[in-house]
Amino acid sequence: MEVTGKIVIVLPEVTGTSKAGNAWKKREYVLETAETYPKKIHFDFFGDRADQYPLNVGDTIRLSFDIESREYNGRWYTSIRGWKAEKADANTAAAAPAVAPVQAFPEPPAGTSYAAPAAQADPTDDLPF
Repeated sequence: MEVTGKIVIVLPEVTGTSKAGNAWKKREYVLETAETYPKKIHFDFFGDRADQYPLNVGDTIRLSFDIESREYNGRWYTSIRGWKAEKADANTAAAAPAVAPVQAFPEPPAGTSYAAPAAQADPTDDLPF
């Protein structure tokens, strides 16, 4: 999946050691989308990607990510794990996504039309049917 927006918060790097004794690190960010009603999205880069994509507050990026959920002690936790970040210019982020035009009424089959019903003969009857 992908989303475009501006980095609004850079959280401190988190490091640790796995049960197997391997060192790991994670960098977390908050991205704000450029929509009519902006949304804030918390995501992270884990392992080697934490150093591969250094981001700063104010950077406008296109983030490619996966959504993961896991269970711990009977509760479910969901995270957004980034796997690629590309710099995007502000104009790209502010532009609305391209949407195919929708035709309000389909064309009638040949020989038919969408004509309004004929007027009522009784002028006191104001109901349209």
